[in-house]
Amino acid sequence: MKKQNYELKTERINKAFQRLKEEQPEKMETRLNLSWSNWGFGLESLEESVKRLKNAGIDYIELHGNHYGADLGYKTDETLDILHHYDMKVSGVCGMFSAENDLSSNVPMKRQAAIEYIKRELDFAHAVNGDYLLVVPGAVGRPNAYDETEFDRSVETLGGLGNLFIEKGIKAAIEPVRAAEVSFVHTVGEAKTYIEAINHKGIGHINGDIYHMQSEEAHIGEAILEAGDQLVNLHLADSNRGALGEGFMDIDTIIMSLYLIGFNQPGKYVTPEPLGPGGDPYPAMNAKPDKQKLDFLVNQTSSYFREREKELLSMNRG
Repeated sequence: MKKQNYELKTERINKAFQRLKEEQPEKMETRLNLSWSNWGFGLESLEESVKRLKNAGIDYIELHGNHYGADLGYKTDETLDILHHYDMKVSGVCGMFSAENDLSSNVPMKRQAAIEYIKRELDFAHAVNGDYLLVVPGAVGRPNAYDETEFDRSVETLGGLGNLFIEKGIKAAIEPVRAAEVSFVHTVGEAKTYIEAINHKGIGHINGDIYHMQSEEAHIGEAILEAGDQLVNLHLADSNRGALGEGFMDIDTIIMSLYLIGFNQPGKYVTPEPLGPGGDPYPAMNAKPDKQKLDFLVNQTSSYFREREKELLSMNRG
């Protein structure tokens, strides 16, 4: 039987992965850096979250960008104490962009709020030794466009912060988000176009998300290859936006694609973010934590990811 188009694309990635294993086995020696995005843990304390991740063998955390005002969010000294106590490292900070701090807003005060928010998060990310700050060009939870020039406003607003990203040593990781949640920049290709429009050496990286990719990309593996060196972080969730292994997401092809772009290196992360379905995921940040549910999400996801990675690296062609 003739294979379907997506199967042919997957087969090409599989063959390329096998060739890489055979011809350059040294590129398989280092494992992918597994992190976790903690804002989906809701109102749980940072220490409880870090303890759970460490118990699951996860050594990196993507911290909730919760500095919504000068007196809000994680305190740097307290955060560093917790990280040091549990020997936990920070991959990056997950920027949270709503209609109130929207880089593309047609209300100038809300664009200014986005600027001030990014400045606070850059200071924090630098202080806790993070590598990136996730940036969404338009508000999450707002799928309808303001007007025809929101892209241009976002480009101008974020571009003005390019020097600050360089000064702080933090990568700006632009995240494409599915059309059900944002009004523009839905694909890796569109993220690249957005970055090119900014045209600043301080704004040049991408934060992928396989849950959004399954809606917007023709093939997740090919989208990862397209992102290439610009990809700095990849959010993970299964097809139902739940724990890995609980849906039908092709995790193997995703892992193979990551190895093909040399993602198994310092400063590059795979970061589960299983939030559950819905057009606006942000209410999760204020949810009352369910310890049993969160323990399952972390343990199931981390063990399944490492299991599939080990299986791929150990198997022979055949």
